[in-house]
Amino acid sequence: MIYQAILTASLFLLLAFGIEHFGRWSGIPSVVILIVTGLVGRPALNFLGIEFTGLDTAVPVIGTIGLILIVLEGAFEIELRRDRIKLATWASLSAIVGLLICTFLFALAASIAFNLTLVQSLLVAIPFSVISSAVAIPSSSFLPLQGREFIVYESSISDILGILFFFTVLNSDGSVGSIFSSLMGDGLLSILLGAVCAIALLLILLRIEGHVRFTPLLATLFALYAVGKLWHLSPLLMVLLFGLAINNLRLFTGLPVLRGLLDNEFEKTLAEFKSLTTELTFAVRGFFFIILGYWTDWTALADPVAWLIAVVVLAVIFFSRSFWMRLARIGMGAALTWIAPRGLITVLLFLSAKETVELPSSMDGAVLLVVFASALMVAVGRILWSKQAPPPSPPNETAQTEPETGLVRLPGNPAD
Repeated sequence: MIYQAILTASLFLLLAFGIEHFGRWSGIPSVVILIVTGLVGRPALNFLGIEFTGLDTAVPVIGTIGLILIVLEGAFEIELRRDRIKLATWASLSAIVGLLICTFLFALAASIAFNLTLVQSLLVAIPFSVISSAVAIPSSSFLPLQGREFIVYESSISDILGILFFFTVLNSDGSVGSIFSSLMGDGLLSILLGAVCAIALLLILLRIEGHVRFTPLLATLFALYAVGKLWHLSPLLMVLLFGLAINNLRLFTGLPVLRGLLDNEFEKTLAEFKSLTTELTFAVRGFFFIILGYWTDWTALADPVAWLIAVVVLAVIFFSRSFWMRLARIGMGAALTWIAPRGLITVLLFLSAKETVELPSSMDGAVLLVVFASALMVAVGRILWSKQAPPPSPPNETAQTEPETGLVRLPGNPAD
C-alpha cells in the first residue's frame, strides 16, 4: 500500500504538470481539467482496487497550505509604486463591492429558500461571494502586467476580507452590532499583528544563513497563520504583507533595523525563494483540485436542485460584476468581468459552514458546479481579451493611463 501511495502521488504530480501546460496551450483553465481528472479518476482507481481514505481531513489541510502559498506567490507579483496607487485602490474597491453585493443577495436567497437565521444565511452566502485567488491569479496570465496586478490585488483582498467576515460572523452572538464591532476590531488587530509578523519574517530571511534557509521560514509562516486562525483573526494579511515587504524591500532600506543586513546576495536569495514558492504552489494546487474532484460524489452533481442553485449563483456573480465594471469604467472590463472564479477558499469556507448550518445535500453539488463553471468562465475573458487587445504601439506612440482606474489603455484601444 505504501508503494501504491507513492506511485499515485507521483503520477498526480506528473499529471498536474501536463495539465498545467495543456491549459496554457488550449486556453482552458487548468483547474477545470484538474477537477475533471479527479472526477474521472475515482471510478478508474476504484476499478483497480485503489481507494483513498481520510480525505475529509486532507482536503482542508492541503487547501489551506495552498491558499497561503498562492497569496504569497501573488504578492511577489506586486511592485509598490506611486503609479500603482490608483490601480490598487480600484481593485480593492472592486473586491469590497463584489463581496458585499453577492453576500447580501445570496444571504437573502438562503434565508428564504432554507428558512435560515441571519447568521446562518451569512455563513452560507459568504463562501460563494469570495473570489478565489488560488484560481484567479494563475488564470490571469494572459492579461498584460497591470491587468494581472488588478486581479492579484482584487482576489487577495477578496480572500482576506471574506475570511475575516466569515469567521467574525461565525464567532458572533448573531446581532448586527456584534458582527460590525467584532469585524472592525478583528480587522485592525489583524493588520497590526500582520505588519509585526511580516517584519519579523523579513528579518529571519535576512539573518538566516547556511544551506537550509527557506524551510524554517515557511514553517514559521505556516505556524503564524495557524495561530492567527486559532485567534479568529485574518492571518492572510500577514502573508500578503510579508510577500509585499520582501518584494519591495527598496522601500524599507532606510529603516535602522535593516541597515547592514542587505548585501549583494539578497536578490539571488529572493529569486531562489520565489522559485521554491512557485514549485510548492504548483504541487499543492494540483493535488488539491484533483483530490477535490476525486472527493466529490457524482450523484451530488446530478441533482437538478444543485444545478438550479449554481445557475442562480453564477447569474448573480457575473451580472453584478458586469454592472460594477461598467459603472466604475474599469479598464479591460470586458475581460476582467469574467475573471471572478470561486475555488479553494469557497470550498474551505463552505466546509466550515456545514459544521454549523444544516444544509440539503444539493448544496454540496452546487459548490463544485459553481467552482467548475466560474473557472471555465475565465476562458470567456481570454477570448474577449484576444479580440480587444490592441496591436503593438508604433515607436512614436506612448501608453496612456486610464484616468479612472490607472489601468493602461494603449493608443487606439477602443473603450470597453
